[in-house]
Amino acid sequence: MAGVSITADIRDKGLMKGLGGLMLLTRNTQPMMNVIGVGLVASTVQRFITQTSPEGEAWQAVGAEYGADKRNTRILTESGRLRDSITHFAGPDYAQVGTNVIYARPHQEGAEIVPRNASHLYFRIGGRLIVADRVVLPARPFLGISDEDETMIRHTIESFIVRFSRSR
Repeated sequence: MAGVSITADIRDKGLMKGLGGLMLLTRNTQPMMNVIGVGLVASTVQRFITQTSPEGEAWQAVGAEYGADKRNTRILTESGRLRDSITHFAGPDYAQVGTNVIYARPHQEGAEIVPRNASHLYFRIGGRLIVADRVVLPARPFLGISDEDETMIRHTIESFIVRFSRSR
């Protein structure tokens, strides 16, 4: 993905032992990783609704210097393109969640935008022309694994292990 993505390592030894056994027995854990990916996409999309980071911290509000006549008062959802682009890929030993939207990384990590070939930046917000020397985007992390996500991942893996062991 060209935008931004996250990966996570499972460090719980008991869970890894069960997962390793499942991989040896089934040789196909991709369906489980797909379920984890779907769950992580859902929790990421939920962050756009709650306007919070994976740690539960509120995103910084859009600066008043841009005016209140913005088309949409929800942070990071002017058009919904970023939120709607969140997707996942699953493999035998990974679930990757991310987006290919080019402006995702500056919103996830924060950035300073300065003009390259002009003296100022010019853009419109809510029909109003904004002229600025620079724009500082605060980090508003939407990708990441929350405590609830960790619980979902653990339960998903445990459920697959239990279901597979019952079918043997």
